[in-house]
Amino acid sequence: MADTTATASNETVTTTEDGIRRRDFLDVAAIGAAGVGGLAVVYPLVSQMAPSKDVLAASTTEVDVSAIQPGQAIKAVFRKQPLFVRRLTPAEVAEANSAPLSAMRDPQTLEERTKEGHNDMLVTMGVCTHLGCVPLGAAEGEVKGEFGGYFCPCHGSHYDTAGRIRKGPAPTNLEVPEYEFTSDTVIQVG
Repeated sequence: MADTTATASNETVTTTEDGIRRRDFLDVAAIGAAGVGGLAVVYPLVSQMAPSKDVLAASTTEVDVSAIQPGQAIKAVFRKQPLFVRRLTPAEVAEANSAPLSAMRDPQTLEERTKEGHNDMLVTMGVCTHLGCVPLGAAEGEVKGEFGGYFCPCHGSHYDTAGRIRKGPAPTNLEVPEYEFTSDTVIQVG
């Protein structure tokens, strides 16, 4: 191994045979140490923002829909909020499909609000999109509003059987959360 030494303006530079200077090694080592130190500082800050185990446990909910008869609805809880699951009758499906979208504030078809092959099963959050009240209509004997779906008693919003806003101050339809059918009788929300 032959070392060559050159002097440039009062500075001695030592270069090895393959062209690597000692200063290059020191630069790489310093940058590597700074990177590891930065990661050691940033990781705890970022990891403390991750959800806790109890939050992750509540992030999904399974609902057995096998006992819901056509025309019935049930209430469940998803992320500490009410969840409405309704099995529509063939008449309600036909009514929802025949409603003119041009007359709706937030136009969506029933097909857009349900899963393919399960257009009779409507899953919505049970929270009015106006000010967050819980609408009536999911339980037996509750007022369902002028359109046979849900009625918010706080400020008078009326939703149809597909959970679409039809009358009142609510700006949008009832929210349809992310969900999927894990079998023909069980849905997983979240």
